[in-house]
Amino acid sequence: MDTRTRITPAPSTEPAAVHPTELPAVHPLERAASAWLGHIAADKPELEAHWAGVDRFGHAMLASLTNGMSPASLVQASTDWVLHLALAPGKQGQLVEKMVSKALRWWLYTYQALRPQCGHCIEPLPQDRRFADPAWDAWPYNVMYQGFLLTQQWWHVATTGVPGVTRHHEEMVNFAARQWLDRVAPSNFVAANPVVQRETAQRGGANLWDGWLNALDDWRRAVEGDKPAGAEAYEVGRNLAITPGKVVLRNRLIELIQYEPTTSKVYAEPILIVPAWIMKYYILDLSAHNSLVKYLVDQGHTVFMISWKNPDANDRDLGMDDYLRLGVFAGLDAIGSIRPDAPVHLAGYCLGGTLAAIAAAALARQQPARLSSLTLLAAQTDFEDPGEISLFIDDSQVTFLEDLMSLRGTLDAKQMAGAFQMLRSNDLIWSYRLNNYLLGRRAPMNDLMAWNADPTRMPYRMHSEYLRQLFLDNQLAEARYRVDDRPIALTDIRAPIFAVGTLADHVAPWRSVYKIHLLSDSEVTFALTSGGHNAGIVSEPGHANRSLQLLTRQAHDAHLDPDSWLHTAPRFDGSWWPAWESWLRKRASKRVAPASTGLAELGSPPLGDAPGRYVLVP
Repeated sequence: MDTRTRITPAPSTEPAAVHPTELPAVHPLERAASAWLGHIAADKPELEAHWAGVDRFGHAMLASLTNGMSPASLVQASTDWVLHLALAPGKQGQLVEKMVSKALRWWLYTYQALRPQCGHCIEPLPQDRRFADPAWDAWPYNVMYQGFLLTQQWWHVATTGVPGVTRHHEEMVNFAARQWLDRVAPSNFVAANPVVQRETAQRGGANLWDGWLNALDDWRRAVEGDKPAGAEAYEVGRNLAITPGKVVLRNRLIELIQYEPTTSKVYAEPILIVPAWIMKYYILDLSAHNSLVKYLVDQGHTVFMISWKNPDANDRDLGMDDYLRLGVFAGLDAIGSIRPDAPVHLAGYCLGGTLAAIAAAALARQQPARLSSLTLLAAQTDFEDPGEISLFIDDSQVTFLEDLMSLRGTLDAKQMAGAFQMLRSNDLIWSYRLNNYLLGRRAPMNDLMAWNADPTRMPYRMHSEYLRQLFLDNQLAEARYRVDDRPIALTDIRAPIFAVGTLADHVAPWRSVYKIHLLSDSEVTFALTSGGHNAGIVSEPGHANRSLQLLTRQAHDAHLDPDSWLHTAPRFDGSWWPAWESWLRKRASKRVAPASTGLAELGSPPLGDAPGRYVLVP
């Protein structure tokens, strides 16, 4: 499918006769030009293409220096904020009043801070753990960090609520202010951090020496492209992704893994899991104790998993349609040959869930019986409020990324990782530097961290289509996304839906995931679990401090808004995995003998053992 706009030749100047039974076609550029103007053809298409190529090359070179960030986007946001702030005397007055008020509070606190058991004039946010150590309550450190928190609060007020500033620009300016403040926080400096000073005194400076060695090691690994320290203890196929299975299909884009059953009888309906291709699939098959795949297999389910190829420059023209057809549809066809006439439980995680929803909507038009259910794990179908990642997505930014990808053929994983780290700079950047470089402590590596250090790339065309069609245009939610050159609608899905959101998800906020209620007319069971985008999904039974809320909306029930749902849905302790497995079991028809592995009867035996080849490609 080619979803790019098709340009038709300019109309003749002579009026054309219109048959009474025909309606004039709508020009694809109707929204972009006045009706009388129509489409003006380029005078010199070759020359214009040349100058467009110059722009792309220039943007790509600049993007290489800015790590893919568009300077124009930040300038637009800051200009919007500055100009509207200059035209808002009321907001200016508010900021002056708050500046004077906070300065007085701080000066008063400075006078009282010498007293023992002195309280605080401002409390950190609940998620801010930088000043949790009691050493920060001693003078002069209490004065420094309290002043910092007051300054942080003032800048939040300054960058939000300015009349006339667009929401996106407001979020960008607020984000930039937070990044600057996080950089100059007193916790980042030896001279201002009592915890570091205490550690230095106790260890005779050995922590700073160890931190220097850690910094050198991290620098060497970054230059040589090695994985982070400790990741070498984890290896795919040895202690990661070790659930037994066979590769039963391989094409240009995927390997399909069929996992071996562990029960004498299995449920007739197999499960096909579609992971995101911005990450490797084995987050759902980490270690034996926290593998979702193993858990499902041990409960009597036949599980198939898509393992995406890590694309290179030769795959630059693979698009969303290729991921749909070579991925989901190819997997379903192979499963249909292995287990004929059995409907499939289709499940997708993150971007894989979005693709699974697209596939389900497309199948609902012609083959609704192919799916028994649809499961969306931290997956968005409506991108109007996609969360903090939207800070890096606007027309300017997407154009910059497109030009960078056009030069390289793919989007490098380091750029995506850098963007996600900036969204949680306290936890993922400055906290890391504090512990590793100032305190000299290496955090122990675990399987989830090792997986996170095994990134993937994304092809140019796919990522461009994904950003423009879904993020910018929100075509899927508005029933304008096209499959087979026809728009699809999620309201066509009749299979029951199980959707999982996570409370601390900054990639797919749970309220955004919850919008599947508005986009589907079928039965929807929504589970809200503790944790974030990754750790909330990898939440095996027995995992400490896990809980969930669960509620089912029948097909014809009235809509319940997210806040009402939050106060209505019953709460349970533990993992969401048993709740989902129970939901799947209730929609199973019967138990049968396990299917053969692969298509041996048709002369196509398995292609090798799990985890396959594609997952091993760096």
